[in-house]
Amino acid sequence: MKQFLRWIILGGTIFFLGKALKDNWIQVTAIRIDGVGWGIMAIATAVTLLAHTWAGWIWTWVLQELNQPVSSSKFIKVYLKTNIAKYLPGNIWHYYGRIIAAKNANVSAGAATLSVLLEPLLMATAALIIIILFSSQFAVNNTTSIVQILQLLSLAVVLCAVHPRFLNPAIRFLYKLKAKKSDLNTQPSVVLTLKRYPLRPLLGELGFLGLRGIGFILTVFALNSLNFSQIPLLLGAFSCAWLLGLVIPGAPGGLGVFEATAYELLRHEFPSALVFSAIALYRLISILAETVGAALAWLHERLGKS
Repeated sequence: MKQFLRWIILGGTIFFLGKALKDNWIQVTAIRIDGVGWGIMAIATAVTLLAHTWAGWIWTWVLQELNQPVSSSKFIKVYLKTNIAKYLPGNIWHYYGRIIAAKNANVSAGAATLSVLLEPLLMATAALIIIILFSSQFAVNNTTSIVQILQLLSLAVVLCAVHPRFLNPAIRFLYKLKAKKSDLNTQPSVVLTLKRYPLRPLLGELGFLGLRGIGFILTVFALNSLNFSQIPLLLGAFSCAWLLGLVIPGAPGGLGVFEATAYELLRHEFPSALVFSAIALYRLISILAETVGAALAWLHERLGKS
């Protein structure tokens, strides 16, 4: 059923985007990028690369919240090298690579696993905060109140989920369950717990989403001039599309889901051809930034060993 659902989601998004491209093909091919536009896109790529590097640093903060002293530079390189694996089928291999790398660096298996679970949860929380702040820019009038209530409820749930009062009992339960399945007579001597609310990583994830949003806004700006009043709309729509790409199954790296959501949210405020071109270019910029980040991390590691 899970695999079937993935194929339905993938097929639906491909059909939606294909129809959008067909309807706007002439306008899309008419768009031209001048020298200044290419320069802006280069800046957008650099900002996106900075965002991923920043996210790697936040991962080290999460590990430190779990009482795991780690080398920031080493784990940022691990993060960048594994990030590209999220486009593989299953959308879990980047997490798997980070867990293995952390365990090889003498991080406990529990802390490594919990860190890669907390990170996307904190990212989702940050995205919800931005969406709540800017969703009025793109919400349909007759559903605004309902949508805002659902957003606030979702935010309350995820904010509570990472609170030590709720998270630590869940961790202890999983420890007991693991011990029972392993037929162990004794519990682990040290049960992993979160000592305080992970406020610093949460604020860091807000910075990550802000940088990613700036990269997207710069991509739109490379194709067309923007008014300052349009920036909140673009940031809110980007955060919503990014969040759905994160949580909806069957979309490695949010591929397809992000594009379809961003197109639907923005096509009423911007020319459809502009929106389609911008989201397509931003996907290319994202993949390029992730590839460059992985290559630079690998190269830096190699040079350090030589």
